[in-house]
Amino acid sequence: MNNSNLGKTVVNFLLLLLLVVVNTTAMAKDYQRAKWDPIHFKPQIETATDQQCLACHQEILDRKILKKSPAGLDSSQALAWYQTLGTYKGEQDTFHRRHLVSEYSKEVMTLKCNTCHQGNDPKDETANSSETTPKDLIQRKMVDPKICLACHGKFSGEAMKLKDWTEVRDQFNNNCLMCHANILKNRHNVDFLNAEAIEAAGKKEGDVCYGCHGGRAWYSISYPYIDMDEDEWIQKHQRKE
Repeated sequence: MNNSNLGKTVVNFLLLLLLVVVNTTAMAKDYQRAKWDPIHFKPQIETATDQQCLACHQEILDRKILKKSPAGLDSSQALAWYQTLGTYKGEQDTFHRRHLVSEYSKEVMTLKCNTCHQGNDPKDETANSSETTPKDLIQRKMVDPKICLACHGKFSGEAMKLKDWTEVRDQFNNNCLMCHANILKNRHNVDFLNAEAIEAAGKKEGDVCYGCHGGRAWYSISYPYIDMDEDEWIQKHQRKE
């Protein structure tokens, strides 16, 4: 092979290599391919780290609330529902930031992206639509609402024969531990909560308990704590003794 042919071969090889690199990079950034990446589904999502998730989803922590509402109301002059409790400090913040990076969340919680996000089917977001679709998906949900219910259900006063906590808390000096110091003592023993910090904070501030047990209710029902031993998601996150 003469020098001319050798030079052409080298150039063609380098061009081919460049094409492969460009195509590989394009594929890595392609939205459709990324959406179906195995990390978004079980079993890989169960071991995914926050760093892996935020490599593509960093915007959920960078996103800021609007300074004004669509109607023109200044956010600094409005009180968000989650700001009505004594445990919340500072200005309004976004949903994911309140759960992952706020000062209070880092004190009492150890939530990760995959604590709540267990995978879903982006095709039609429902179970049993095909042979390969996960069988335990919740219809049209990115997160199983029962996960949210554990900390965002209404106050379970009916189970305790009590009215809503806002009506009876003065009778208990706004202190849940008047009763719960000796009742249901094995609590918060899951890997997404800091049990010791919660217990210590609950002794100082009643809203620490009420905040997750009715004070930030998204639902009109309570979490069935009496059935907790049958909740597969809770059992999976139980701390090992």
